[in-house]
Amino acid sequence: MTESTPGYAAVPAAQKTNVLAIVSLVISILGFNVIAIILGAIALNQIKKTGENGRGLALAGIIIGAISLVLGIILIIVSVVIAASSTTITTY
Repeated sequence: MTESTPGYAAVPAAQKTNVLAIVSLVISILGFNVIAIILGAIALNQIKKTGENGRGLALAGIIIGAISLVLGIILIIVSVVIAASSTTITTY
């Protein structure tokens, strides 16, 4: 039989962290931006319903994924513009 020690409260169980929030963050760091944004949005929805932890992780996954996606698009546009402007047209 276990006895409780007076003056000490029972330690509450740690609340579960949403797995999709973690996956969203990891995937965004790896560069799979669209997938990270989608998983982050799904994780936020699940967190709202279940009350799990991980809201910050899901938001970080969405933000990192969105910023990376926008920077990637800008890089592609700049590359195309530079490539188009550096070609010379030779007429004979």
